[in-house]
Amino acid sequence: MIKKAVLPVAGLGTRCLPASKAIPKEMITIVDKPVIQYVVEEAVAAGIKEIVLVTHSSKSAIENHFDKNFELEAMLEAKGKDELLAEVRNIVPEDVSIIAVRQPVALGLGHAVLCAQAVIGDDPFAVLLPDVLVDAGELPQNDLAGMIEAYDKSGQAQIMVENVPQDMTHKYGIVALEGEAPAPGDSAPLTGMVEKPKVEEAPSSLAVIGRYLLPAAIFPLLAETKPGAGNEIQLTDALETLRQQQGAEAYRMRGNTYDCGHQLGYLEATLALAKRHPQYGEGFRSLLSRYANEG
Repeated sequence: MIKKAVLPVAGLGTRCLPASKAIPKEMITIVDKPVIQYVVEEAVAAGIKEIVLVTHSSKSAIENHFDKNFELEAMLEAKGKDELLAEVRNIVPEDVSIIAVRQPVALGLGHAVLCAQAVIGDDPFAVLLPDVLVDAGELPQNDLAGMIEAYDKSGQAQIMVENVPQDMTHKYGIVALEGEAPAPGDSAPLTGMVEKPKVEEAPSSLAVIGRYLLPAAIFPLLAETKPGAGNEIQLTDALETLRQQQGAEAYRMRGNTYDCGHQLGYLEATLALAKRHPQYGEGFRSLLSRYANEG
C-alpha cells in the first residue's frame, strides 16, 4: 500500500497573479480552507501517512499552516471557542506527518519530484499537483484511493486522466492507449503521451490531470533526464522512459477536477464546494438563487 505523497509547491504561481504576489498560490482560500489543505485531505482520505512538501523559501506560510500554533490555540481555548480550536488542531490527523524539503532552483516538475528522493527512499509514492483539486463528491472513495488499488493490482505506474472534449485536447497532455479507453475507475496500458497535440492528431480524448503513482525507479530516471521544454527537467520525459522499461497505466477518474491555477477554475471550485458546505451551503445556495433571479 502506498503511504507517501509528494506535493510540489515551490512554483511562484504566476497564473494566479496578482492574488499570489504576497501569499503562496496554494494558500488562496476556497470557502474556508486554503487550496493546499483540500489536496492534503485528498491524500489523507486515500490512506497517505507521510506528505512531502517540495517548497521554496517564499512559501513558509504553507509549512506554518500545517504546524502547531500554540499562541492561537491558547487564545481560542481561553475564549471558549472550542469548535474553532478543534478545527485548528485537526487540520492534519496526528498519525500523518508533514515534511518539507527545498527545491533550491526552479528546474521543473521532474526536478521537484527528484528533490523528495531522500525522504521517499525506495518506496512507491503519489505525486499530487496542488493546482488541481480532485473532488470525490458523493463517491464512496476518492480517485487517489482507486489509483492506489490499481497500482497494488498491476504493480505499474498510474497516471490519472479525465475525458475532455475532443476540440479541447490541444490544451492538455493527452495519453495514447494500447486498446479501448478504460471505464471510469479502471486503468488501461499506456503506449505514450503527447503534450498539447493538434486536435486532429490527438491519440485520445483522455487528458493528464496532475495525479501520479510512481515507483522509486523514477528517481534514477529523473536524475538522468536532460532538460526539455522551458529548459526544465520534465516529469513526462522520465515517465516515458519508465513506461518503455516497466510499463505504465492510465487510470480514468470518476470524480470532478477544478484547475485552481486558473481564475475560472478557482471560481468553479468555489461554487461546487460552497454549495454543499455543511455550515455555509444553505446560505450560499440562497445567494446563488438571489443573484440568478437578478441576472
